[in-house]
Amino acid sequence: EDTGSAEVQIALLTARITHLTDHFKKHSKDFASRRGLLFMVSRRRRLLDYLKRVAPQRYLDIIRGLGIRK
Repeated sequence: EDTGSAEVQIALLTARITHLTDHFKKHSKDFASRRGLLFMVSRRRRLLDYLKRVAPQRYLDIIRGLGIRK
């Protein structure tokens, strides 16, 4: 399995971020999980910045495919 590529890591983080975002709609005071969410968003941003620098076309493909804002 290809779990090391930036695209796969971004996709997995996006799925976890989406899941946690839904979780916060019910549990708005879950601050420990919110800290984890912020860490994941930051990590995804760093991976996206790396991909944009190294392979701009792959970056554009993944943000279109996952529906992530630039």
